[in-house]
Parts: sequence; structure tokens; C-alpha cells
Amino acid sequence: MKFRFLVLLLSLAAPLFASREKPVIGLSLDTLKEERWQRDRDTFIDEAKKLGATVIVQSANSDDTRQVRDVESLISRHVDVLVIVPHNGAAMTRAVKSANDAKIPVIAYDRLILNANIDYYLTFDNVKVGEAQGSYAAARLPKDRTARIVRIYGAPTDHNAKLFKLGQDNVLNPLIKAGKVEVVHEDWALDWKPENAKKIMNAAVTKAGRNIDAVVVSNDGTAGGAIQALQEDGLAGKVLVTGQDADLAACQRILRGTQAMTVYKPLKNLAALAARVAVEVASGKKPATTAALDNGSKQVPSIFEKIVTVDKDNLQSTVVADGFHQAEALR
Repeated sequence: MKFRFLVLLLSLAAPLFASREKPVIGLSLDTLKEERWQRDRDTFIDEAKKLGATVIVQSANSDDTRQVRDVESLISRHVDVLVIVPHNGAAMTRAVKSANDAKIPVIAYDRLILNANIDYYLTFDNVKVGEAQGSYAAARLPKDRTARIVRIYGAPTDHNAKLFKLGQDNVLNPLIKAGKVEVVHEDWALDWKPENAKKIMNAAVTKAGRNIDAVVVSNDGTAGGAIQALQEDGLAGKVLVTGQDADLAACQRILRGTQAMTVYKPLKNLAALAARVAVEVASGKKPATTAALDNGSKQVPSIFEKIVTVDKDNLQSTVVADGFHQAEALR
């Protein structure tokens, strides 16, 4: 009886299906409040299951302390590989060190973890996302006078937000220096919250007046906040607004004319890729990479997925054709 009890205790303490044939993946997400991350989670889990893996999901609700605890909990459960979407790329350094000490490989998913010994980075080319937003706006600004724009950046804690801004800068800065574009107001939207973007847009109208040609916004959630502020001033649909992620609400706004464009990132492709790479790494294989990115500690082997600029003209042939949204849901 004592022997059977000891075996039971040992089995409970053992890692869940810990083997190269049935790896366990720890997936630490910044948040599940946004539609985008719910889709990523579901696709990731489905693809991992097809490959014989089990996924343990943790969501930190955009809390750095909680996410560090989540990762440490996954480490204590002896997962075979960690896939992390950090809320703050710098705050994850300590947790990654713990994973390194436990000899658990770490994959940064969509957001880079800074100054840490991570094994892989999987994302879209975020500089190109910003360039797509800047180029779309620049091509449609008035040419007979200095165009007046507002810029709403993402969360200052998110390294990707800085890359989106860099891409936008690549397009807009030459126009600003040439006097063709004036930035009348700009700010960072804390935690990517729409209500923070709304406050920034309200402040922009108060400061600069109603004569605004475009609002270059870094994602769809914050675009929604900016558009809410524009609606209050009777400017929605009269001011070009950019976005990113092809959220359902954003695609509906594009059809209604209150948002001009979004950047469609085939999330299903990236999430499925991340699951495949995680299983390969857990199995002791080395996935093929396409680039290397400096995170302040090393040149991290990276894989970039492609992006697509979407507006009213190609919404059906991209987002709907891919099954990302159903046509009837956009009405």
C-alpha cells in the first residue's frame, strides 16, 4: 500500500506527458482581453494538439509581476519549451534567466524579449507594419498645402510599438522635414487601451482644432478609441485613420468609412508556425530561420511572416477570403 502511494505521489509530481514524443508547451500570454490574442491561443493549441503536444496557457492581464509568476509556475511544472508574449519585453528578463537555469528553451512570440538569452523570435516584420501605415496615409494626404496629422503610438512598454513607430518614421520623417507634413499632436497609448487613445485624440482636437487630415494609429483597438473621439466632434469619416490587426470592429469601421485601413497579419499562419516551432524545439530539433534580430543580449534567430495592407477595396479578397472574418459578420 505504501509503495502504491509513493508511486502515485511521484506520478503527480512528474511533468505532464514530458517526452519528445508528447511535449508540453507553456504558453504565457500578456492578455486575452483582445480578440486578436484569443484567436492566437486557439490556433496555437489546435496546431500543437495535431502534433501530439499539450499546451498549458497562462494569461497575465497585462500585469508584469503576474506574468513573471506565470512563467515561473510553468517552469516549476517542467514544461519542455516556453512560448512567451511579453507585456513588457524588458520585464521578462528575470523570468527568462530562470528558464535558462532550468534548461528550458524560450521562444518570444510576436513581441521581442530584451536583454535575455532567448532561443527564437517569431513575428511579423513590425517595421514594415509601420511603413504600411505611414505610406497609406502619406499617399492620401493633401499635396497643395502642409498636411496636419496626429500620431497615436502603442504601449511604451511594448518593443513592437517602437518598431511600428520606426516604420512610420521611415515614411513620414522626410515629409515632415520637407514641410509637407506637420505633426500637430502625438502621444503613447498606455497598455494599448482604447480609452487612452481616446484621451489623446480629445487632447489633439483641443490643442490643434478640427483641421486634421489624418490620425496615424498603430493598432485597431486604439484606432477605435481615436474614432470615438472624432465622432464626438463630428469628424469621424472626414479624417483618415490607420490601424492594424484586422479586428472585426475595425473591418466594420472600414466598410462604414470611419477607418481607412488596417494591416492584416495572417495570425493563423503565425500561431500555427509558433506551435510547429515549439514542438520542433521541444523535440531537440533546430528550426530553419530567416533572420536574426539583436535583443541587446544576442542575435536572436528569427522568422518573419508577411503582412497585407487592407482597405475597403481589398477587404473581401483578403480578410474574408482567408476565413479570418465571415462576410455576413462585417455588415
